[in-house]
Amino acid sequence: MTDLRNQRRMAASLLKCGVHRVWMDHDRLDEIARAVTKDDIRILINGKAIRARQKQGISSGRKKYLSAQKEKGRRKGLGSRKGSKFARFPRKRRWIQTIRPIRAYLCELRENGTITPSVYRHYYLQAKGGVFRNKRHLKSHLLNDGILKEEAT
Repeated sequence: MTDLRNQRRMAASLLKCGVHRVWMDHDRLDEIARAVTKDDIRILINGKAIRARQKQGISSGRKKYLSAQKEKGRRKGLGSRKGSKFARFPRKRRWIQTIRPIRAYLCELRENGTITPSVYRHYYLQAKGGVFRNKRHLKSHLLNDGILKEEAT
């Protein structure tokens, strides 16, 4: 077998890749061996006797599978956790998720004219003080205090 290191080196520089990515057609090795200049190698590259192999990538299949599982809520057990409870889901974020629907509901009731501004202010301050766990809890308070009438649903 002939030594094709020189041809491989020239092909690598022309194909702008490493020598290990240079592929040579085994049926045309004698033709490749006769090529001594870069021009000869160019002709062989155009004639598909020499090509650059595809770059080897990293499969993202496992990553996609894992992210899909995490979207479903899997892989969140004690052994997967890094960071304290409130580092993972801060108190502030939790408070925001609680207070926004309560305040929005109070605003809606005030705009509809269901409650007066003074009643709105009273319940707004209670909400700010953390009296209500959620919107349903606020509704139950409003019903018990006789501010809202029972809705037929």
